[in-house]
Amino acid sequence: MSVFLVGAGPGSVDLLTLRAAKLLSRAQVVVYDRLVDDEVLALAPADAERIDVGKRPGGSHNQALINDLLISLGQRFDRVVRLKGGDPFVFGRGGEELAALRSAGIHTEVVPGITSAFAAPLAAGIPVTHRGVSRGVCVITGHTLGDDAVDYSRLANGQITLVVLMGVANRGAIARQLMSGGLSPSTPVAAIESASTPAQRVLRCRLDELGDTEILNPAALVIGAVAALDLNDAEVVAGAELA
Repeated sequence: MSVFLVGAGPGSVDLLTLRAAKLLSRAQVVVYDRLVDDEVLALAPADAERIDVGKRPGGSHNQALINDLLISLGQRFDRVVRLKGGDPFVFGRGGEELAALRSAGIHTEVVPGITSAFAAPLAAGIPVTHRGVSRGVCVITGHTLGDDAVDYSRLANGQITLVVLMGVANRGAIARQLMSGGLSPSTPVAAIESASTPAQRVLRCRLDELGDTEILNPAALVIGAVAALDLNDAEVVAGAELA
């Protein structure tokens, strides 16, 4: 009996790993998140049980209940696939599920997935690091504010690219904190909606415009000098200032 924590990638079925596709094709049960593409789910056998545990605004599943569900399924079936958007260990709470399963004596395997933190910028032609422009990248959650929130003012570093996941609702507060920490109001920002899918849309603005820019979930926010680049557009690249 095994539970496989599988990364579904950023969206498109073409970006699923071979290992993930193989496990899906043999799954007896698939427990999946809200943003997993229907084409990915279609790789599972027609008779496989499909269980949606996706967290939605205003009505999310409790993580403890998901853990209990996975343990129960792992005790009854040989091949349970827990399908998580992106990579299971990048803001996917995969570590919590893995710990719960192993504490219950359930055999588990983790299958990495391509995280949207890097796939979304790439789909928009944005390198998260670029010589002479960005010396590093920091991936952070924008999901919470208050006592549990990231102190964005401490991340105001013009040499580092910030990729914010789940930050659309709090984008105005995030921008204000970064500017209060010293990041220039003119810092380029790109928002990539529904990356790698037919619905993908790329929006670009300045940091001081981020709070007033209409952005739809799901979206990744890229903040930093590289957000002004578009390596999918040869004309823009040819004229870009990189130094």
